[in-house]
Amino acid sequence: MTYKITLVPGDGTGPELAEVTAKVVEATGVKIEWEIAHAGVDIMEKEGTPLPESTLKSIAKNKVALKGPITTPIGTGFRSVNVAIRKELDLYSCLRPCKTYPGVKSKYSDIDLVVVRENTEDLYAGVEYPENSEEANKIIDISKGKIRKESAISIKPMSVFGCERIVRFAFDHAVKHNRKKVTAVTKANIMKCTDGLFYKVAREVAKEFEGKVEYEERLIDNMCMQLVQKPELYDVIVLPNLYGDILSDLCAGLVGGLGVAPGANHGKDCAVFEAVHGSAPKYKGLNKVNPTALILSAKLMLEYIGETDAAKRLEKAVSEVISEKKQVTYDLGGNAGTKEMGQAIIDKLK
Repeated sequence: MTYKITLVPGDGTGPELAEVTAKVVEATGVKIEWEIAHAGVDIMEKEGTPLPESTLKSIAKNKVALKGPITTPIGTGFRSVNVAIRKELDLYSCLRPCKTYPGVKSKYSDIDLVVVRENTEDLYAGVEYPENSEEANKIIDISKGKIRKESAISIKPMSVFGCERIVRFAFDHAVKHNRKKVTAVTKANIMKCTDGLFYKVAREVAKEFEGKVEYEERLIDNMCMQLVQKPELYDVIVLPNLYGDILSDLCAGLVGGLGVAPGANHGKDCAVFEAVHGSAPKYKGLNKVNPTALILSAKLMLEYIGETDAAKRLEKAVSEVISEKKQVTYDLGGNAGTKEMGQAIIDKLK
């Protein structure tokens, strides 16, 4: 069987990472027809948009995509292409496994966590109003003195629908992968309406899984401390959008950094797989960046399409190359380039 999958190279170091990862995936023996589609800074110069409609159509048609890192300007410029793809395709669940591999420098060992982050709501919904705008001033008036004048305002929407489906995704993932516990994380002691709703809905969903999966709750600030002190106590962690974004990077730090942190964005019948890290444009074309995160994202992709044996072999090959430390990139303590590390993984798959 041949799978048709959209490949979005991205920008910065994205194209070289995507090229290496595609070759590694092909080395597993799974037959894939890649449909190349573009997004990011480079295509914006040509088409006037960082996310062409043709790219969205390709992903929607093929149902599966592997995406290289894409630059997001800070403070100015276009909104995140990554966020736009998730919203346009309703990829509501961001799945970020965090696992230690022997040979990766970390203060911890034997960590195997999964962060499940809601992707479409919360403060990342993009409902914002600049200072002195008509909309901001109306909200300031409604607040009756709680908001200062000349405030820029972001709105934090959380729906029963959005909370229910992300929590259910976390429990379903736990059952499917034989995990024992789901921990819901918010700041509901302060955000009583929005984060309080997340807990309210999560408790209802948890009732359906009693006897199968344990359920517990933590506040986000306490959870950060808990993960630093005793990460072994946690398994599947489900969070609203902003907290999930922050905590997934914290968990990546526990296992050695973003260079080994894969990610997947799931919708009802579509999924996009991507590394957690950014595009690192200063390293563009230098054959220097660690390809592990995107390769492990491809491992998640193989699982998603049902190629579980290939996924296991790929993860084993990555683990062996890292532990041997002979053909790994500088951040893993070696002198190999992106292509050389990719080739070492391919050699293990032969």
